[in-house]
Amino acid sequence: IQLVESGGGLVEPGGSLNLSCVAHRIVFSLYTMNWYRQAPGLQRELVARITDGGTTTLANSVKGRFTISRDNAKNTVYLQMNGLKPEDTAVYYCNTVWHYEHYWGQGTQVTVSS
Repeated sequence: IQLVESGGGLVEPGGSLNLSCVAHRIVFSLYTMNWYRQAPGLQRELVARITDGGTTTLANSVKGRFTISRDNAKNTVYLQMNGLKPEDTAVYYCNTVWHYEHYWGQGTQVTVSS
């Protein structure tokens, strides 16, 4: 399983970014997909989840601002981030679990700063 994220960058507070994660070598439609983030000095935290059936879960800190979605035809999961705040600054990782094994992408840096 290979996960490749893209879409990070530098954005001003209140701005938007759309992260993408393309999955390779899996039957993508069968997998629950997750977005995690890790800020310097902090533990990695779950930001958003979308199940194979399309049910979504968001961390309280991002509800109303972030949206997770998937396109099974493109083997891609997205994280649309609106209303970004400086505290959203982190490396964002795509993740999935299969047979109790965690698979991670390389991460994409999101920096929110004026």
